[in-house]
Amino acid sequence: MDPATLIGFAVSLVALVVFMILEGADPSSLIFLPAIVLVVIATFGAAAASQTMDDLKKVGSWFKMALMPAKVPPASDQIQILVSLAEKARKEGLLALEAQVKQIEDPFLKRGLQMGIDGTDPEQLRDVLESEIAAKKAEDKVAAKFMNAMGGYAPTIGILGCIVGLMNVMGNLNTPELLGPMVSAAFIATLWGVMAANFWFLPMGAKILRVSELQAAQMELLVEGIAEIQAGTSPRAVRLKLTSLIPPSEAAKEAA
Repeated sequence: MDPATLIGFAVSLVALVVFMILEGADPSSLIFLPAIVLVVIATFGAAAASQTMDDLKKVGSWFKMALMPAKVPPASDQIQILVSLAEKARKEGLLALEAQVKQIEDPFLKRGLQMGIDGTDPEQLRDVLESEIAAKKAEDKVAAKFMNAMGGYAPTIGILGCIVGLMNVMGNLNTPELLGPMVSAAFIATLWGVMAANFWFLPMGAKILRVSELQAAQMELLVEGIAEIQAGTSPRAVRLKLTSLIPPSEAAKEAA
């Protein structure tokens, strides 16, 4: 799991446990299986109902994107690759990059360079690559909307659990000694619904959007680099142009 995501989950949960202890409540009361089953499974089911079957086939990759470290290489590394390619293209021509392109692991960069080597019109090349970026962002938005939908359904489903619990309470009014624990158990479902939404599902949706932004920004950086290489721009100018496109904190590392 991404350390940042794990830290965020842990801090939120610890804050809740500490609050319960300070309030004199028993944190172990959170471990209430009926509420957990209802909130987690019913929330997933409600969110799944809003998707197509093709979408649901991608759910595993969506959770992976939300929980695992983002696959975004440092911008400085990408800039160095592009500058070295620009140096070779400047000295020997675009066709000289044919052998190096085969060794590139990034499929997006590999496709873009190959199109440039094949003589694709610069405007057409840019349009194709930018369309691919837009398609990826749209797909990532669907993943984020799924997580946000779970965040929206969870509290309401928790309230449904509370209502069911209170119905059980009303059916046992003739046993006053059981009412306290039963009312407490009923409200645990509401707690789980609100907690799952705000501690997990909504942050996971935000994480997917953030990762998507980082990946799209890097792809846009590669588009600019490919365009400069195709135009025969000098390596120094390529470095300056690409460095101007990254955040100042990363630009400082690149300059160092």
